[in-house]
This record gives sequence, C-alpha cells and structure tokens, in this order.
Amino acid sequence: MSKGVRIDKWLWAVRLFKTRSQATEACKSAKVRVGGHIVKPSHEVKPGEEISISQHSITKTVKVLQLPENRVGAPLVPEYLQDLTPESEYSRIKTMREMNYEYRDPGTGRPTKRHRREIELLKKYLEE
Repeated sequence: MSKGVRIDKWLWAVRLFKTRSQATEACKSAKVRVGGHIVKPSHEVKPGEEISISQHSITKTVKVLQLPENRVGAPLVPEYLQDLTPESEYSRIKTMREMNYEYRDPGTGRPTKRHRREIELLKKYLEE
C-alpha cells in the first residue's frame, strides 16, 4: 500500500494556498474536490489524482505528480503538480481584473460622491 499525504498539507506544500489553515478551511467549505467528490482535509492524496479547487472565482484543476515531504520552493512546484486548468479560466480572471480597474491621475485625490456615482453609472453602462 502506497503512503499518501493529507490533502491540506499537499495543497500548502505545493503553494496553492499561503497557509495550511487556509487549505484546511477550503477543504472544510467544499472548495476542494478529488475525482469530482468533495474531500475532507484528512483525505490522503496519491500521485495521479486530479484535484479541482474553487479559488478566486475560477476553478483550478491540477494533477498530482509527486508527494513532497515539506513545503517546496516556487521553482520546484512543476515537479510536484501539473496544471490542467483551461486557459479560459485564466482569461476570465484577467477580464475581471481589467473591469475593476479605474485610472486616476496622481494628485487628484479621492473621487467625490458625485464622481463616484458617475463612475458607477458608466460601469453599469459598459457591462450591458
């Protein structure tokens, strides 16, 4: 029987979450799935499994390649996982970032209530 690693520890070790407690909380709130099934933080992950993570309004899909013993450095992450997330997911988050960005000239200060309302009206108009 091959030994596995807890999924919350694996998600943290391959830098999909900043802290292990964030990875645990994601598992508890049904944002992590293995093979289409919701898993608990104590689920043992094995090489070859596909993991889906709902994160920042996208669904990231990765395949487990290896099991690290400790947290790995960012350059070593591709040795432990294969990113199977479709490009459309990444383009969706890029579009969302662009839609929420407003440029203001330096030194103009915060917008007034009137300007803020005009900006909101313009955003609604552009969404339609």
